[in-house]
Amino acid sequence: MSINIKSIIYKVLTNTLGSLLVFFQPKRARKLTESGMTLSMSRNLSFTENLMRNAILKKVEKKEDYNTLEQFHNNYWKNQGDDFFSATDDSFEKDFLPNCAFIFDLLQEQLTNESDTFNTLVEIGTGNGKVLNYLSSKFPSIQRFVGIDLSLVQIQLNTENFKSNEKLEFVAIDGFDWVKEYGHGNIIFVTSRGVLEYFTEHRLTEFLNKLNGLGKTIFVAIEPNGIKHDFKTNPNSELYGYERSFSHNYAKLFKDAGFDLWHVSQKPCVPDSYNQSFIGAKN
Repeated sequence: MSINIKSIIYKVLTNTLGSLLVFFQPKRARKLTESGMTLSMSRNLSFTENLMRNAILKKVEKKEDYNTLEQFHNNYWKNQGDDFFSATDDSFEKDFLPNCAFIFDLLQEQLTNESDTFNTLVEIGTGNGKVLNYLSSKFPSIQRFVGIDLSLVQIQLNTENFKSNEKLEFVAIDGFDWVKEYGHGNIIFVTSRGVLEYFTEHRLTEFLNKLNGLGKTIFVAIEPNGIKHDFKTNPNSELYGYERSFSHNYAKLFKDAGFDLWHVSQKPCVPDSYNQSFIGAKN
């Protein structure tokens, strides 16, 4: 029996077993989805919980119920985001600075050509706040830096950890909700290494259209894409990876929302098997 056939049989059996566990243990399955099962939580799951997780995700994906999938992601970051950021506390030094900071050098150049003044920078999905703190020193002329995250626990930690930096403020809120309530023109928006990937394509389109309606806006998006996502053959969003998050065609979505692009590039991420996309946009 070939390895490929064995793999197929294994997937069928595990999915069947997972579906049976979900059927016979609905309360356990509901608790799993409500507490969050997107990412590193899998390291804390039992074997049976992993089977249930895979079966739940497969069912949602088969039904193309992307709104429910988005809610699963939100539940994870709201309830367990602080655990993830604690476990990846060194990613700012090991990943962001050597691989991502270059785009903010390009942003500095972009701002020198702008006649408008940008006094506010908002980081959506601020995590442990290190990127926002870095940006506050990188752009000293900007007076206000707002870090948004779904995790109330992480926001409270950030507020305490960076209390000496009076330019920083942290808010526990959904990014789209913040924009609806507090958004205005002349804001720079930033996402760093995976935030917009948890928006459905429909919701991301609504979000970008809303931003474009605020007035003068600059957006720097550092977002992952599935390594197999070919924008020429599929210009729309698709699911990718273990998380089953959304690989978006960011360049297309920003342009469709009325933005001009001042930077587009990608870097392969090894061994994680995804591409990191870098988008600089303005309206």
